[in-house]
Amino acid sequence: QVQLGESGGGLVQAGGSLRLSCAASGSTFSMCVMGWYRQAPGGQRELVADITSGGSTNDADTVNGRITIPKDNAKNTVYLQMNSLKPEDADVYYCNMIAQVIATNQRYWGQGTQVTVSS
Repeated sequence: QVQLGESGGGLVQAGGSLRLSCAASGSTFSMCVMGWYRQAPGGQRELVADITSGGSTNDADTVNGRITIPKDNAKNTVYLQMNSLKPEDADVYYCNMIAQVIATNQRYWGQGTQVTVSS
């Protein structure tokens, strides 16, 4: 079994910064893509940003220029550094990984971490 462990959510003032971490562990796997999604109550999960094993990144227009998504291959960990946070950035953030496990691609989700931005 592959598991994703998230940390780093919390309360921050508008204009502040926050860094989320997601570490993958468990069975043998080969990471293809890791990233972060956000979800509002009753809403669908939306991509915030992701990064491939080769280092190519993709991020949503709403966060463009305000986030980076570095990764540490040795630790199977991806981070989401969010700067200049706005109240509308508040949501539950979920780590996501697509990995090759025993020759098939599987998608995994973290448990979610709450990000709250006060105005």
